[in-house]
Amino acid sequence: MLTDARVRNAKPRPKAYKIADANRLFLMITPSGGKLWRWNYEYDGKNKTMAFGAYPLVSLADARAKRDEAFTILS
Repeated sequence: MLTDARVRNAKPRPKAYKIADANRLFLMITPSGGKLWRWNYEYDGKNKTMAFGAYPLVSLADARAKRDEAFTILS
């Protein structure tokens, strides 16, 4: 699972990469330094991705809460 310190210290690389949290939530770090919260889920038999916002405007705790809320709505 992610920690706030790991999220804060994630550095950009030449290509975008992901840092995984629990239950398919992840942080995508872009080459320009953007840190974007994403969640992979399955709906109607298809894989989809939902965006929750950018770090630090959306904290780790907020992203987890949004993931849990979305999971509840989709279930």
